[in-house]
Amino acid sequence: MKLGQYMRQTQRLVMTPRLQQALKLLQMPTQELQQVLKQEILQNPLLEEIDEEVEETIEDEESEEEDEDKDKDEIDWDDYFETGFGLGSGFAEEEEREEFLERVPVAKQSFSDFMMSQLRLATDDEQDLEIGEYLIGSLDDSGYLTCPLKEVADTFGVAEERVEVVLKIIQTFEPSGVGARNLKECLLMQLATKDLLDTVAARIVENHFDEFKQKKYLDISKKLKISLKEIQEQAKVIGTLNPKPGLDIIADEPKYVIPDLIVERVGEKYVVFLNDRNIPRLRISQSYRNELQRNPRISTETKDFIQGRLKNAKWLIQTIEQRRRTMIKVMESIVEEQRDFFDHGAVHMRPLTLQQVASKISMHESTVSRVTTNKYVQTPRGVYELKFFFGSALGTQSGDEVSAKSAKIRIREIIENEDSKKPLSDQKIADILKKDGLIIARRTVAKYREQLGVLPARHRKQY
Repeated sequence: MKLGQYMRQTQRLVMTPRLQQALKLLQMPTQELQQVLKQEILQNPLLEEIDEEVEETIEDEESEEEDEDKDKDEIDWDDYFETGFGLGSGFAEEEEREEFLERVPVAKQSFSDFMMSQLRLATDDEQDLEIGEYLIGSLDDSGYLTCPLKEVADTFGVAEERVEVVLKIIQTFEPSGVGARNLKECLLMQLATKDLLDTVAARIVENHFDEFKQKKYLDISKKLKISLKEIQEQAKVIGTLNPKPGLDIIADEPKYVIPDLIVERVGEKYVVFLNDRNIPRLRISQSYRNELQRNPRISTETKDFIQGRLKNAKWLIQTIEQRRRTMIKVMESIVEEQRDFFDHGAVHMRPLTLQQVASKISMHESTVSRVTTNKYVQTPRGVYELKFFFGSALGTQSGDEVSAKSAKIRIREIIENEDSKKPLSDQKIADILKKDGLIIARRTVAKYREQLGVLPARHRKQY
């Protein structure tokens, strides 16, 4: 063994910074891309956003200046300067962009502030306020108390009964059920608020909560000496209660999905285009070109700076255009493969993999994966995530294949139409699907049923 230097030729893929950025841009949803492009416009002085109202005037001026000063510029500006760059259709005569006003965020009251405002109205005793503030600070997101009362009593040097009194005050606050120490107490507090403490529902929660959680309705029926039908009616009452009352206060505002692609039906064909009206349309700034042409004394350092920024701007515009073409190409392939879905609905979805789409459009599977990640498409049948159109295959007796999603939809339909007094077992559902020509095992039916959030047959039974 000895230490030495050797030369060896190997082939390997080098992930350049530009390639990394190109892949990030490809994976970005439209909203995120919009923010990135605006940031690039601020950082690169050679990039500017096109004002469509003056675009035609700019085109005329550029064509005249290029004819006059063609030989004066050392840089090949013809390759770089574009009069317009449409990210959607690629043409300047794209329909007029709509302007949307940005929604002003409204300051929301926090859960602790909401509870403290009620506490200040309920008592003016300074020590009770301090103990109450400590208890409110110990509530989790669901509204449950997470610390023992003894700990609070030791902290303030008071009797545990004093802390219990303050907690009882907090448990009268809105939302009903907040301040409970466990689920059972939370449900009983809500029943008390509705004046239902003398009902069978309260007796079930108070004395038979473990059996109720396991849906052992027959055991509860025997102990309370009432019918199973009555037990189920009371279970519906308990089901209307909120097991996590604190979430009603801290719940975030709904996040709306803005589709990245749009599929519309035109005659017998489906047309795919990008939903990019709010994405800045980019071009190279003409002021720097004019500066190079009209100022022969410009320094070499300035020229190098402009040329460097020029290459970055050109590369960004080309990358955005490549992203546009790639996304449309992938979506067109999905539409072609899932034509039955667009014509007839989700029941007719076909099995589809990323590899199938990648082979069809001559791209790598990882590229298709990036295109379909965190992106949505608006179709005549609703808004879907692109990943929705991909799924595993199940065999049929005819030798064809169907999508697992269509099998789930069929399982849900069978369960919705079953006799509630005699619900179908997973094996019976599998037998029905086999009669329809679908080859599926009982355990597969059970897995799909759980994914759909449907209970087993014994828990679906109605009396």
